[in-house]
Amino acid sequence: MPTYGYICTSCGHQEDRLQKISDAPLTVCPQCHKADFQRQISAGIGVSSGGSGFYETD
Repeated sequence: MPTYGYICTSCGHQEDRLQKISDAPLTVCPQCHKADFQRQISAGIGVSSGGSGFYETD
């Protein structure tokens, strides 16, 4: 499951949530209870498998 970052545009609360891709985005901030919780777009992470001990390099 991907991790989505959320930020509230009213109070500034930030939170990461594990959610299924098919789940609807959260909209209500768990801290101030306003409907200003927005999912952030992130670049993600890159994974590299190099060096000895990895299948392609042995």
